[in-house]
Amino acid sequence: MPSGLTILDVRDRITKARSVTVLTGAGISADSGVPTFRGPEGLWKNYRPEELASPEAFARDPKLVWEWYNWRRELVATKHPNAAHETIVELERRIEHFWLITQNVDGLHALAGSQRLSEIHGNIWKVRCTQCNRISPNRDLPLVYPPICTDCSGLLRPHIVWFGESLDQEDMSRSYQALQTCDILLIIGTSGVVYPAASFASIAKDGGALVVELNLDPTPNSSVVDVAFQGRAKDLVPLLHGVT
Repeated sequence: MPSGLTILDVRDRITKARSVTVLTGAGISADSGVPTFRGPEGLWKNYRPEELASPEAFARDPKLVWEWYNWRRELVATKHPNAAHETIVELERRIEHFWLITQNVDGLHALAGSQRLSEIHGNIWKVRCTQCNRISPNRDLPLVYPPICTDCSGLLRPHIVWFGESLDQEDMSRSYQALQTCDILLIIGTSGVVYPAASFASIAKDGGALVVELNLDPTPNSSVVDVAFQGRAKDLVPLLHGVT
């Protein structure tokens, strides 16, 4: 790890970079007050997320699954992008080759104005037809059950990658391309221990990128990246664009 690198050094590197890729996780959303929906605080009606976020759960009781997602949507609807989201938008506007990969499903990056992004785990504000697979935006609150596809009258499901499902291949192809060709990879607010995100730092390093981690606490990736900074995303990320 180049121990001499400061966050201002990283900002200077970003200023000169032609290609920057950003990976974000729950930490950036936590600064907007979005719950993680994991651990004891994530329990809902005595169910764990693992018991509800699966094709089997939806097949067994779609109404129950939709009730959980409606509850989550109502919580997320009260949250707003923070300074970290906004700084990422500014980086996108300024950098010629930029790509954002997010593991978050809350839609806050898009709400902030991000356009060049892959939401690899889906988006809670999109629905997908179980019959014709059409994907469409849906911000209904509360969501009236059963939600029906306007094209084929099939039952709609959340456009979320559930346990046991594969990530979208087009999203992953675009993400891998961005990781392999970037000058700098910023890993923000994620422990990076779940695959495929766990491999992203190594992929970028193999391509010659400077890999920078910004997270509240040290992570398993901290020993892999070139430099790691501890703190809240909303405080650290604006420093990368000279915003204080």
